[in-house]
Amino acid sequence: MKNTQIDIAIVGGGVSGVYSAWKLKQSFPDQHIVVFEGSDHIGGRLLSVKPPEIPNMTAELGGMRILENTQKLIVDLIKTLNNELPPDEQITLYDFPVDEPQNLAYLRGEYLRLVDFVTNPNKVPYNMSFLEKGNGPGTIIVNAIEQIVPGITNPELTEDQRREMTREASFDGIPLYKWGFWNLLYRVISSEGYQFSMDAGGYDSTLVNWNASDAIPWYLSDFGMTPKYKGFTNGFQQVPIALAELFEKAGGEVRLERQLQGFDYTDNQFTLHFKDGETITAGKLILAMPRRALDLITPDSPQLKQIQPLISSVTPRPLFKLFTTYANPWWRISGFTGADGKFVPVQSGRSVTDLPVRQTYYWPNSDGTPAVTGRAMLLASYDDGNNIGFWDGLRPQRSKAWKTGRSHAEIADPFVGDDDKIVSGKEEVIQSNLNQTWDEYQAPRRMVDEVARQLQQMHGLDYTPLVKSAAFRDWGEDPYGGGWNSWNIGVKSWEVRDQITNPIAGTHLYICGEAYSDAQGWVEGALQTAEIMLGKLIVSSGANLRQNTQVSELQLD
Repeated sequence: MKNTQIDIAIVGGGVSGVYSAWKLKQSFPDQHIVVFEGSDHIGGRLLSVKPPEIPNMTAELGGMRILENTQKLIVDLIKTLNNELPPDEQITLYDFPVDEPQNLAYLRGEYLRLVDFVTNPNKVPYNMSFLEKGNGPGTIIVNAIEQIVPGITNPELTEDQRREMTREASFDGIPLYKWGFWNLLYRVISSEGYQFSMDAGGYDSTLVNWNASDAIPWYLSDFGMTPKYKGFTNGFQQVPIALAELFEKAGGEVRLERQLQGFDYTDNQFTLHFKDGETITAGKLILAMPRRALDLITPDSPQLKQIQPLISSVTPRPLFKLFTTYANPWWRISGFTGADGKFVPVQSGRSVTDLPVRQTYYWPNSDGTPAVTGRAMLLASYDDGNNIGFWDGLRPQRSKAWKTGRSHAEIADPFVGDDDKIVSGKEEVIQSNLNQTWDEYQAPRRMVDEVARQLQQMHGLDYTPLVKSAAFRDWGEDPYGGGWNSWNIGVKSWEVRDQITNPIAGTHLYICGEAYSDAQGWVEGALQTAEIMLGKLIVSSGANLRQNTQVSELQLD
């Protein structure tokens, strides 16, 4: 194939990639800017699909919410996009519930309500210390953090102020960035308090050994300081899709199913080699990719080998989601009768367990209201860390889909429920502006049978609710390597974050994305590093323009 010349190549069609493209097209309207995405859709780890026969719900197989009170970049971006989008394509949000007091905690074989952690602590089957007993998992960790960095839980502090505190703080004479979060927690809480916080908190990877200087402010923003979550009426993937459409409307170009093999750099030009044999030459190259994706192209990219210590400064963390649909919201009967004689149903937020399903979310309607009657959906398993391995024996081999270019439904023995039979191949599945379908992510039969068994056990039922349809996504697959990334122990993240955005001085190689940010695991982090990177690129391009102008003037003289 012939070699095509462009001005700016952006590899990666996730949020950081399409956001950078959109912003650069505004700054350089006459330049040829192209986004190359290896998959068949825009969005990266934002993946929103409509379940069959439930048009008023959107399953979030990837990212599903934002923190409205602390994540200014994404909140402002949504406002900006809504000023440009037509009325019928507005990005609207709803309050995203999490921990409701009547919801369940099935831990060590005991059935509890979340409220029991505080009101009935003797029922909690963990041998915790006197100070830990009677607190929920988040409170135990927040109290531990306050012991490690006194004053950091002051609600008057900003996110930036907390990060500055952890960068300067030490524990036992050792800077926090040289401590593992798990190591530190074990110095101030009991092993049972730690295990309870892990089990009842619902996540495995958040409390493991990653850079304590980053883990502490990260944990406080998400779990500790009265977070306010917002979900997306039409799915979170609407955000990158809107950015891509505005970029194309301004004259930009998006090319899907273009897997980058590697690149060379000679004579101030990047030559990109794609797996289909296409070759592209670009003056500037932006890799809007997570660590695992960078690792995959490093063998054929000499420049990336030079910056391997920067690339390997984070660790990908596995993440798994499985959605199931039903004829009705059967979980409502798992509620209880209050002191006033009124029945309080389980209907929104999540329940937790130490079973491999870990967290189950009672999925809301698109306006945030709970499902009361009719077809309904669960985020049956929201799983991370070591528990991901449990599902490996019940699913296709990892990475096979990326290497072969085939979907889950093609390589698995998919579970085909009644709803799948109804909608398969028909157009009544409403996808709004989303271009992915539920069928492409159908879960294998054995996986569905197992999650149904665990849901029955978790909810104390004497029957197994009938699954109508199921879809899953394991973000540990290539090219993502994980659902999020965390800073390694011993890394000064604030230095790497800035350096990796333009890692080799004197070149126009740029890297951005959630992996190397302060807000790992969040779209906010992708936008943060994109902004840092764009600032460097635009300043550098301006300097080049000034140099070129001076050269032209000298030639004219």
